[in-house]
Amino acid sequence: MTLQTQLVLRTLLETPVDARYGLELSISAGLPTGTIHPILARLENAGWLESFWEDQSEIEKTDPPRPRRRYYRFAPGGAESVRIALAQAYNGSTTSARLRPVTGGLGG
Repeated sequence: MTLQTQLVLRTLLETPVDARYGLELSISAGLPTGTIHPILARLENAGWLESFWEDQSEIEKTDPPRPRRRYYRFAPGGAESVRIALAQAYNGSTTSARLRPVTGGLGG
């Protein structure tokens, strides 16, 4: 698990029930947007995160109008899997800190 991935995950764990959009995560983690979006895609493919597009009605309320935001949040069981993986990465266990799909039975 790369340091950049760990930064993104730790940022998401600051408010684990909240959905956050890419630029917000980029700023909070201190990473460029070109770095953060591939990380978010990998985390989503691993089953740790899920994403959704904001409603068009929310954009219509902004002045000036802006593009729709894609929000990310932990998938069911994702936050617990992330906590375990980060602890293993911190303890130097390289084989168990790889991104793995979430399996059932873990609360998040």
